[in-house]
Amino acid sequence: MKKKHFIDSHKVATAFAVLGMMFWTGNLDNTTAWVYFGLHGAYGMLWMLKSTLFGDRQWDQPTSLWYGIVIWIALTGYWIAPYLILTTDFEVPAWFLGAAIFVFTIGVFFHFTADMQKHISLKLKPDHLIQEGVWGRTRNPNYFGELLIYLGFTCLAWHWLPVLWLTVMIAAEWIPNMIKKDKSLSRYEGFAAYKKRSKLIIPFIL
Repeated sequence: MKKKHFIDSHKVATAFAVLGMMFWTGNLDNTTAWVYFGLHGAYGMLWMLKSTLFGDRQWDQPTSLWYGIVIWIALTGYWIAPYLILTTDFEVPAWFLGAAIFVFTIGVFFHFTADMQKHISLKLKPDHLIQEGVWGRTRNPNYFGELLIYLGFTCLAWHWLPVLWLTVMIAAEWIPNMIKKDKSLSRYEGFAAYKKRSKLIIPFIL
């Protein structure tokens, strides 16, 4: 088994999990819940398509069943938001729904464009430093996009707990991966200059 098998299956399962929660709670008239389903559910399906068509090679690493279960448990933490929305029958203001969709959509652009650019660039010219396009001002535009994606639907719960879980995942998984990648890329000529003019994740800021 590979890491991507566990990650991909969980991403696809998200849409069904949210729908299941809606039927379980009998809460089928909550607009916020339906928007959450649309955003997080679509993201899961898009991830699966990306994994199939131009997947990231780091997720091809073999892993044990037990570690795969840990991956599933960790990703299930993201389902706290829809659970809170549905069990409290909470509705966010209309303007916040619009803002969430806006942020999510910008995130989709950066996340999937970055991975597609990386896939094509490395296919045409393996083992080189990518430092143009969406990679020009941030060394991790895919993570930047994913940050916006998760903020887009996580904040719909209007609760601190889903945001805390996202913060834990960023600290435990995302940041170590970004630091590890910087160390790997430092072997390329020109990386020092690239690092100086780019940011770790958020363009022009951080």
